[in-house]
Amino acid sequence: MAGTGQLRALVVIPTYNEAANIQTVINRILGLQNEAIEILIVDDNSPDGTGQVVANWSENEPRLHLLRRPGKMGLGTAYVDGFRYALQHGYDAIFEMDADLSHSPEDLPRLLEKIEDYDLVIGSRYLQGGVNVINWPLSRLLLSLFANWYTRTITGMPIHDCTSGFKCIHRRVLHSVCLDEIASNGYAFQIELHYKIWRQGSRICEIPIVFTERRQGKSKMSGKVQFEAATMVWRLKIQDWLGKIRSAGAAVN
Repeated sequence: MAGTGQLRALVVIPTYNEAANIQTVINRILGLQNEAIEILIVDDNSPDGTGQVVANWSENEPRLHLLRRPGKMGLGTAYVDGFRYALQHGYDAIFEMDADLSHSPEDLPRLLEKIEDYDLVIGSRYLQGGVNVINWPLSRLLLSLFANWYTRTITGMPIHDCTSGFKCIHRRVLHSVCLDEIASNGYAFQIELHYKIWRQGSRICEIPIVFTERRQGKSKMSGKVQFEAATMVWRLKIQDWLGKIRSAGAAVN
């Protein structure tokens, strides 16, 4: 397989009102001095002008791209639109990354190196019994730990950080996942995507990262988002059961 430096990589970053953070994020990614890593900002018509900041910058920066959307359409659809862009433009590796500096851009080369041998590389906050989270209140940490335990227990996924939003995916995996069938649109999107990739027998690796809670802007977490994630795992499990029933019926016939 080609060396890491020859893989064309695209960092997909959804934004909604991230003007306070986006310039720092972009500067740190471009500062990695890796010409193979480019950036796609998927902006949902941010009222604070995030999209315009990126549009102005991209005019003179060939590694920075902008996908404008008409309004706030959700995290899941933003990533799906970003994935489609990546596939259409021939990128080999596609990153998911938050715009709020909770994920360190300096970890991107570590994920990219691993994607040479895996189909999905997850930046994990929870590995080998450790917890690598900074500035979270205890209630948020306990909620996240419970959500991951809950997801693993119901789905059977052997992934420590099922809800991680920092990852690198090889294009061959996105080709095999039917993006049109992804039903979730909040943080449950991460669970559903991981599950679909795992169920098709892909090679998955987790590497430790340090997650730092945002210092600027407002978190997008809400009760509605939590409810969607809690119910999504059961939808995935029921879909599996129905699939097995259909397969058994087809074998009998």
